[in-house]
Amino acid sequence: MWFRSKRKDMAATETPAVPVHGAEIELARERCRKMVRKRAMVSAGVAAVPLPGVDVLSDLSTFTLLVEEVNKEFGLSQKQIERLHPRLRILAYQAAASVGGMLVGKLVTKRLVLVLFKRAGVKIAAKTVAKVVPIAGQVASAAIGFALFSKMGYQHVEACAKVARELQQLRMTDAGTASG
Repeated sequence: MWFRSKRKDMAATETPAVPVHGAEIELARERCRKMVRKRAMVSAGVAAVPLPGVDVLSDLSTFTLLVEEVNKEFGLSQKQIERLHPRLRILAYQAAASVGGMLVGKLVTKRLVLVLFKRAGVKIAAKTVAKVVPIAGQVASAAIGFALFSKMGYQHVEACAKVARELQQLRMTDAGTASG
């Protein structure tokens, strides 16, 4: 894929062993928002191609990779959470559920992402129909694709940041009750 090779080398050295905390949360949030913008531009470029269906397949693959990488940046991938102490693991999943982070800490599959895309079905349908109109339709399709991908990507980044903050609070509360 377009994004894997460069990130694979970085992920091996920079992936946090535990969920990020403190100032790292904001740094991870900004890195991930930048990642979302780049991927949304790719999505818009593919959406401008006048072949129906190509953009949806590309978006599924690209968004699945994006979610996995965002989860890793925050230390909230399924593998990372499974390595936590059992109490912290439960807290991580509870925090994800409480903030509505449907993709936080889960094994992300194209099927799961497709469920999210179906929720945004009207916009995807509009994007596909817009391709029928030459040039103006392709521009509209690209704009819709960019907006949809960005919105979904930013929502996931914010969910991960909330989970990381919630975990930080829970760890601090746990530390306070354990020492008191």
